[in-house]
Amino acid sequence: MRWKRFVASVLYALHGIRLAVCYERNMRIHLAATIAVIVAATVFRITKTEWLVLLLTIGAVISLEIVNSAIERTVDLVTDEYRPLAKEAKDLAAGAVLVFAIISVIIGITIFSPYLYVFFKNSLHFHK
Repeated sequence: MRWKRFVASVLYALHGIRLAVCYERNMRIHLAATIAVIVAATVFRITKTEWLVLLLTIGAVISLEIVNSAIERTVDLVTDEYRPLAKEAKDLAAGAVLVFAIISVIIGITIFSPYLYVFFKNSLHFHK
């Protein structure tokens, strides 16, 4: 019986992820960035530690985006009219995503810049 409840909860969570991917434009942007980062990480053969940092960063951004979407829907459920506190709740949640998205870009630059430097240095040297 417990196993069935666990499976059901996993299915509900997967449905939530599907909703975010299907209906949230920013989630699709994050997923496109995720694919680009994973391809670059594979091409440059980054270290295991760098992979772990990237995966944690990707997971955090995507999770925050899902939480942001949940907060927005909850606020919309509570009120149809404009209310300053409702707007603030939505803005705060969006701000949390933005802060971590900026941090993730900084992390990505930090991880990939040495690889890009070597790549471009070797490319320019090769053509001389």
